[in-house]
Amino acid sequence: MNAKQMWDKFLDKEAGDSYDAWQYGSHANGLALLTLLKIKTATSSAYPIYVQYDEPLPQVGNYSIILDKQDHAVCIIQTTEVTIIPFDQVNDEHAYLEGEGDRTLDYWRKIHADFFTQEMENMGQQFHKDMLVVCEKFKVVYPKS
Repeated sequence: MNAKQMWDKFLDKEAGDSYDAWQYGSHANGLALLTLLKIKTATSSAYPIYVQYDEPLPQVGNYSIILDKQDHAVCIIQTTEVTIIPFDQVNDEHAYLEGEGDRTLDYWRKIHADFFTQEMENMGQQFHKDMLVVCEKFKVVYPKS
């Protein structure tokens, strides 16, 4: 099913007609599955990307359709919290909620430092440990299980 078909199935009085559809990059399938299983209930992104590309920041209440690597819709999430903090201030709770690896802060810092370094290089910038990170918490709202 594609993103529009999933949205139409989910649509209710609260949802309206606004959503984003996106995938988790190079690990789209695995992270989409973790999200569907409600193991992954948070994500993070580099704040400078929003600035560079004049993209709106996620907002509490926003809906997103999570796609797999083939752009098939996997689930719908709703943002429940957004904080912007320096990379080196991301805490154990957020690392755990991201649901990746052993769910520790050390693991989170290692993989995200590598990921953000590549993203910043792609924009002609450098990653640094006090770079702002957008930390987003969410809940799966469709499918309901």
